[in-house]
Amino acid sequence: MQLAIVNTRAMLGMQAPLVTVEVHLSYGLPGFAIVGLPEAAVRESKDRVRSAIINSHFEFPDYKIIVNLAPGDLPKHGSRFDLAIAIGILAASEQIPKDAIHDMEFVGELALTGALRAVKGILPFAIQCKAQKHTLILPKENETELNIVKDLSAFTGNSLLDVCHWLKAEDKQYLVNDNNNTVQVHYAVDYADVKGQAQAKKALEIAAAGGHNVLMVGSPGSGKTMLASRLMTILPDLKDNEALEVAAIYSLSNTVHEHLLKRPFRTPHHTTSHVALVGGGRPPKPGEISLAHKGVLFLDELPEFSRHSLETLRQPLESGSVQISRAGCQAEFPADFLLIAAMNPCPCGHHGDPQKHCTCTPDQVKRYQSKISVPLLDRIDIHIEVNAIDQDQWFQGVESEQSASIKPRVVKACDKQLQRQQKMNYALTNAELHKHCQLAEDAQTMLEKAAVQYKLSMRAIHRILKVARTIADLADSQDVLLAHLSEALSLRMVWRV
Repeated sequence: MQLAIVNTRAMLGMQAPLVTVEVHLSYGLPGFAIVGLPEAAVRESKDRVRSAIINSHFEFPDYKIIVNLAPGDLPKHGSRFDLAIAIGILAASEQIPKDAIHDMEFVGELALTGALRAVKGILPFAIQCKAQKHTLILPKENETELNIVKDLSAFTGNSLLDVCHWLKAEDKQYLVNDNNNTVQVHYAVDYADVKGQAQAKKALEIAAAGGHNVLMVGSPGSGKTMLASRLMTILPDLKDNEALEVAAIYSLSNTVHEHLLKRPFRTPHHTTSHVALVGGGRPPKPGEISLAHKGVLFLDELPEFSRHSLETLRQPLESGSVQISRAGCQAEFPADFLLIAAMNPCPCGHHGDPQKHCTCTPDQVKRYQSKISVPLLDRIDIHIEVNAIDQDQWFQGVESEQSASIKPRVVKACDKQLQRQQKMNYALTNAELHKHCQLAEDAQTMLEKAAVQYKLSMRAIHRILKVARTIADLADSQDVLLAHLSEALSLRMVWRV
């Protein structure tokens, strides 16, 4: 009887729990069984592994083969266990040395020819493998995903034969991580493209500096989408640990991220289901809000989204994460995103527009605006009107401030917040808010009057204070003054009829 133990990992949300592949060869009728709660794709690996071993010019052992994937109560999904199972069989049958696979973790799908195919979710695997100080063995096709993981010991191969030759080699060559995170981020768009809209630009600068959610209300063609799509150009670049989180999410979803240091910008269509928006499925996969982690989620035509989909955003907006529970498995994905929403004020889009006449009745306008619930609006810090600019202003070609001059102000304000409280203003708790946002007597009086006049909830008051704190940071002011609070109140306009 012969036994070999190989390390690999499963995929469970953002986690990659360790799985021990135990391969036992014993006398008896030849057979091949996999136990340890394997799903269909894992059970099918028996045929892939057998053919891959034979076609790689190894001998498939004529024994009773039992493969146990421990722990036995953890569901095993996908084809990522193929390579580990094959290595375990070869080690148990002494075709490769057992002592060569210590402190190593294997992941990859095998073709019938023995070739290695890429699998998704490599980054969470690599992060955990690095933490354990193990060497990661994976397909060559997944190599580019590892560029963001520093100081990782790894080897990539094109086939099972490549891996076995490497394991037998005395002088092993490891993957050299060519980390290129210092590459400067460039954007094809700029705030200089937007003519006019000084108030909206200022509001988005405040949002970028403090991480505040924004709702833009305006007639069609006023520039809401144009403004939102250029917000990325003034946001600070991702830090290494943030870029690693974002890349891990995209690795899980098998989605390509444009640039490692660029913040994600997601624009789901209004027909997107709530599962696609927040995540789900079996096994659970990240949705649009997780793909927008540390970036921007832009919801255009907000009232056209289903009410159920919008209401599912309420909890992630508060907690910065989303928990997906399904029968037999639970997963948590990060969802710390900046929400930018845009909508028309009425069905025809011209309610309150001085240039065009609105054809909607008051009931139609009220019904349209009521599609957005008050609890969701309460979680949006800044509400602004975006009115169409005069045609003369556009044709005259009035110069606008460039993103390159706005971004340093945003970065400076962000750095000031991190030095003072180790977090952005939007994430301040109530206790921290009272500590870092002390109001003068005249500002306190104004806030109390506004709370009574506009029937503000406590959540709304706290969010107004957070915006005021950000305005003060942009003004390089240590204290929150009356002018800062007044501007924060003006950015939370009451726009409903």
